[in-house]
Amino acid sequence: MLKTEFLEQLRAGLAGLPQEDIDGRVAFYSEMIDDRMEEGLSEEEAVAGAGKISDIVTETLNDIPLKKIVKENMAIKRSRSGWEIALLILGFPLWFPLLVAAVAILFSLYIVLWSLVITLWAIEMSFWACALAGLVMAVFYGIKGDLLPCLALLGLGLFAAGLSILLFFGCVAASKGMIPLTKTILRGFKKLFIRKERSK
Repeated sequence: MLKTEFLEQLRAGLAGLPQEDIDGRVAFYSEMIDDRMEEGLSEEEAVAGAGKISDIVTETLNDIPLKKIVKENMAIKRSRSGWEIALLILGFPLWFPLLVAAVAILFSLYIVLWSLVITLWAIEMSFWACALAGLVMAVFYGIKGDLLPCLALLGLGLFAAGLSILLFFGCVAASKGMIPLTKTILRGFKKLFIRKERSK
C-alpha cells in the first residue's frame, strides 16, 4: 500500500471524530512514513511499519474523551437542514426513549462488571481477615493451654490464608481483564455519537 492510499483510508476510518484530531493523526502518520522513507525504507515498507488502520482508529477513539465527541456531534447537528431538524423533532418520542434506554443499559453493564471485581476484592479481604483472626486466636488459646481449639483455629487460619493467596491471583486477573473490556464498552458508547456521514 502506498502512502497516499494509506492516509486516505486512515482519514476515512477516522471520519466522524473531531476534525482537529483527524488532521493531527493523519499528519502524524504522514510524517512517520516520510521519516522511515528517509531512513532508506521503500514506501510500501514504511507504510507497512505504520501499523494497521483498524488498530490506529481504535487507539484514536480510546484517546479522545467522550465529552469532546459529543460536543463535536452537537456542532454537526446545528448545521443540519430544515427537513432534517423537522424529522428529528417528529421522531423525538421514538428515538429519545431508545437512546436513554441504550445509555442506561450500557451504564448499568459498566457498573455491574466493576461491581463483580469489587466483590471479588471484598471476599479476598475477608479471607485475609479470617486468616489473621484465626492465627491471633490460635496464639491466644495456645497461651491458655487449650491445645485443641488452638490447633483448630491455626488450621482454619492457614486454610483461609491459602484461599486468600489463590483468590488474590484471580482478583488481579479479573481486574486486568476488566480494564480492556470496559474500554471496549466505552468505545462502543462513543461510536453512538460518531457521524460517519461527515466524510461524504
